[in-house]
Amino acid sequence: MKAATLFVKALENEGVDFLFGIPGEENLDIMDALLDSPIQFITARHEQGAAFMADVYGRLTGRAGVCIATLGPGATNLITGVADANMDHAPVVAIAGQASTRRLHKESHQVLDLEAMFLPITKYSTRIVSPEVIPEIIRKAFKVAQTEKSGACFIEFPENIAEMETHDLPLRVKHATPPEPAAEQIERAAEIISNAKNPIILAGNGVIRSGAAEALAVFAEKLNIPVANTFMAKGVIPFRHPMSLGSVGLQSNDYVNTGFASADVIICVGYDMVEYHPYLWHPTRDRTLIHIDTTHAEVDAYYSVVVAAVGNIKHSLNRLAAITTPHTGKAMRTLRNSLIKEMNLHCEDNEFPVKPQKIIWDLRTAMALKDIVICDVGAHKMWMSRMFRCEYPNTCIISNGFASMGIAVPGAIAAKLAYPHRQVVAVTGDAGFMMNSQEIETAMRLNVAIVILIWNDASYGLIEWKQQNQFGRTSHVQFTNPDFVKYAQSFGAVGVRIEQTADLMPALKAALQRETVTVIDCPVDYRENLKLTEQLGQLTNPS
Repeated sequence: MKAATLFVKALENEGVDFLFGIPGEENLDIMDALLDSPIQFITARHEQGAAFMADVYGRLTGRAGVCIATLGPGATNLITGVADANMDHAPVVAIAGQASTRRLHKESHQVLDLEAMFLPITKYSTRIVSPEVIPEIIRKAFKVAQTEKSGACFIEFPENIAEMETHDLPLRVKHATPPEPAAEQIERAAEIISNAKNPIILAGNGVIRSGAAEALAVFAEKLNIPVANTFMAKGVIPFRHPMSLGSVGLQSNDYVNTGFASADVIICVGYDMVEYHPYLWHPTRDRTLIHIDTTHAEVDAYYSVVVAAVGNIKHSLNRLAAITTPHTGKAMRTLRNSLIKEMNLHCEDNEFPVKPQKIIWDLRTAMALKDIVICDVGAHKMWMSRMFRCEYPNTCIISNGFASMGIAVPGAIAAKLAYPHRQVVAVTGDAGFMMNSQEIETAMRLNVAIVILIWNDASYGLIEWKQQNQFGRTSHVQFTNPDFVKYAQSFGAVGVRIEQTADLMPALKAALQRETVTVIDCPVDYRENLKLTEQLGQLTNPS
């Protein structure tokens, strides 16, 4: 068979269901081989959209999402989505065609050193130099992508290699399992937690990736220790859980309000530093830090770990819970109580444009608890991260490692493909929406029913928020938008404009029932932004 056929069979062997991408001249042989494969090729309208689809698919399923492009500009268009996946620790395998190896050594049409280009933004980047290495390269790429901390891998496939004949076969798939934590580290951690006066847990996305959310909830309840979660770990512990404090990482006062300021022991579970930098929640550098994760802690002056239980997170938590003395103190609930108060305060607010708090209230009320929100990046992300209640992991996907705009619409398509029986909503600003709005055509062509909720303020709202906060004036952030209703209709989708606040809830409920794409244009009142900073302190989140 051709090397391209072996390549596709190796993807099948890894359990790949979808391949997101755009056909090109240098991946013709792969595209042809896919016609005889059960893998469903999802033709995107931009390579960045394809990469974001693979990114969200990988994050939701734990299996590597796969995207493909041609050489040169096709490959460079993948970069933002691949970098996003890598920094958000979503397993992704990205593939790009390449020119013949006979012209890679010289200046040549559309030729870039893609292996070198993707090296800084992936866990593993390589070039296929002969057909017989394909089984090893595919197996390694998937193994590295899916092993903690998971991330992105890249494969460059020259067109002349793809045409060659081979007799090789894919390798047996064996998934890596995290090691057991050392007994002495568990015992030491248990002693410290047992003797702590005011312990607190900071839970990160690694808990979700490791399937340890339920173990964390049991651990927290049994030991009576409150849990604060990062933006990317929303739902890691149900908001209704008695030990849940809510999501932290937005305001400077989170350090005080959540209880980090009064804690003597901070237990970091599945915590990734890209989510919420330690200097923001440990500025004093004098607390006892316990690190529970599948990998060793990153080196940071504000993250000096006293004891690390490295290995299977679920097993670490279960073993700790069995030998640690429960606490009897009353958990500090300032942040959680303030969130509940603010949520309830605006549930009946009918001022127009719609306040962010009201949008979130209506959205949460309209959606089922296991439905999925894919949140874009911008001012709306700050509100959603803080105030959108989650009872289950992976029901509110937020990019906060690389934090790239444009992820919501293509990400929602991938989410619906991964979970076709759940409703999926892309929550996006008008700026982020326009960055990948072309993927509406992809959704319509695939008959994928998603809801796109646009927070419309005709501005780069988060930057405007920060400019107003820092300088008292704005600089070059305003723009104009198309008519989003007509724009949606031009794709064959349904377009809805919110003309008064009372229309939002029925519009959301109707959209969630449709078997097609619905775009909801919702004007938002971002005057609430400055009120929030006045109330809770300066923004701390780098996004």
